[in-house]
Amino acid sequence: MGSELTMATTARVTMAARTEPVGPALTFDDGPDPRGTPAVLDALARTGAPATFFVIAPCAERHPDLIRRTEADGHRIALHCDRHVRHTELAEAAIRRDTERALERLARLGVQPSLWRVPWGIQTSETEAIAAEFDLMLVGWDVDTHDWRGDSAEQMFAATGDELSGGAVVLAHDGIGPGARRADCAQTAAYVRLTARHAAGARLAFTTL
Repeated sequence: MGSELTMATTARVTMAARTEPVGPALTFDDGPDPRGTPAVLDALARTGAPATFFVIAPCAERHPDLIRRTEADGHRIALHCDRHVRHTELAEAAIRRDTERALERLARLGVQPSLWRVPWGIQTSETEAIAAEFDLMLVGWDVDTHDWRGDSAEQMFAATGDELSGGAVVLAHDGIGPGARRADCAQTAAYVRLTARHAAGARLAFTTL
């Protein structure tokens, strides 16, 4: 069993080719999910913000239409997992099998991710070795919306608004994942709109991973 190294709290972002100061990179976990992904995609389409979606592979397999729409809307699809299990609870062989299965499912959908955010953001030494083996870059976050708790968009923005600059990677969810205390992602979609309004007012250019 691997030993926990760190919460994944860093990620690389690339600046959009614009003159505004660099702003946030929006990322979403635990989808695709018809209870949340369409609303989030609608909000992103209205604001023109790019995003990265870290998908659960069996969910992607069940909802290929949402994968196709995510790609058609110009967003990036990345790997979350096959089973949403902490890597501290898995042996190296089990992490490898999970990653292999997830990548195989996504490949059947024509998706070949190069970014990987592990469940709960918890990495082990085995995680890092397997990421290198599959040529995946581990990605974390700087700003956590805690949207799974069911907070309002205004509450989430009040807690995070001061951090939405300098290429900060923002963690949100377009799926109703393990432990979620909400039935849909309406407040996450509203948070996207508030973030876009803030970025426009501060002349911040959204970044992409």
